[in-house]
Amino acid sequence: MSITTRAAVVESGGEPFTLSDVQLDEPGPHEAVVRMVAAGLCHTDLGVASGGLPFPLPGVLGHEGAGVVEAVGSDVTGVAPGDHVVLSFTSCGDCRNCRDGHPAYCATWLPMNLIGGRRADGSSTISRAGEPLGGHFFGQSSFADRALVDERSLVKVDADVPLESIAPLGCGVQTGVGAVWNVLKPTLGSTVVVLGAGAVGLSAVMAAALTPATTIVAVDRVAERLSLAKELGATHTVNAAEADLAEALAGITGGQGADGVVETTGNVGVLRQGVDALAARGTLVIVGAPPFGSEVALDVNGMLGGKRVVGLTLGDAETQTFIPALVKLVKEGRLPLHRLISTYPFADIDQAVRDMGAGKAIKPVLTF
Repeated sequence: MSITTRAAVVESGGEPFTLSDVQLDEPGPHEAVVRMVAAGLCHTDLGVASGGLPFPLPGVLGHEGAGVVEAVGSDVTGVAPGDHVVLSFTSCGDCRNCRDGHPAYCATWLPMNLIGGRRADGSSTISRAGEPLGGHFFGQSSFADRALVDERSLVKVDADVPLESIAPLGCGVQTGVGAVWNVLKPTLGSTVVVLGAGAVGLSAVMAAALTPATTIVAVDRVAERLSLAKELGATHTVNAAEADLAEALAGITGGQGADGVVETTGNVGVLRQGVDALAARGTLVIVGAPPFGSEVALDVNGMLGGKRVVGLTLGDAETQTFIPALVKLVKEGRLPLHRLISTYPFADIDQAVRDMGAGKAIKPVLTF
């Protein structure tokens, strides 16, 4: 028997989120029904809602869910009803990258998470009045009171930590933290530059502050975000609206350049400036996603000093180990995620979208 629940539906590209009654399919053997308590709003949700990605609309988005398990399919072993869970991306578990501990690079990642809108077998998880809707977004579609979730999206977490304080771990925070810890791995005395001080960038700043990097530079065009970056561990800030980025970074690094750069803006011009600002043997991590098909020109000879440019999805995290560790850091106050979060009742999702677009809210979290 199907479950009727209230969800935020995007009818077509560019339309607002509107609350609507939808039906969830029966949980499959490797699925669970989760009662949502909180869900982060991420730029990826807004990009899909705007029609910028080929996800089937009308549909239900949401991919930073957190809630309590209500029912599990016959073959689910990792969680049981009553468990607190953070929801993250899903993966097949069986391809070379999944087996190698890199599920963010799963062979089926794009259709399973971002653009498919259905289960791997083509069946629909959500319908309305008998018509299938786009669902299965990151294996969860968590902008709803109840979500039908893929087992591999479920991460059991410490029930003592309020779910609204850790919902963003599933995507944005994990991405920023993973860029620093899993790719840059700063060594003693190194310089990390974070381009863009939104939720992902500020997560990278907090992560860098927990490493032996001695210089941590946050770059943005919004003064309030830069002052917050300082409080979260940045040693230097650059307001790109007022200063020349290349000159500023050369000054901060004594002309040496940056050992590590995290590019979160999705602006290819900023990406190019970041690569140019790298030190010899420095690495830039591409996190921000511009529209599909975007390209960037690089100075080839400038790359020959051992510079590296690395693309990144979801922090290259193995969620079952990564997310519980982040939860522990939040619980202990060492990852002060609450500084990024603004909460909104689920019914106010459209206001949260507007505040995020206007830069008023860094990480809106919807509460149910």
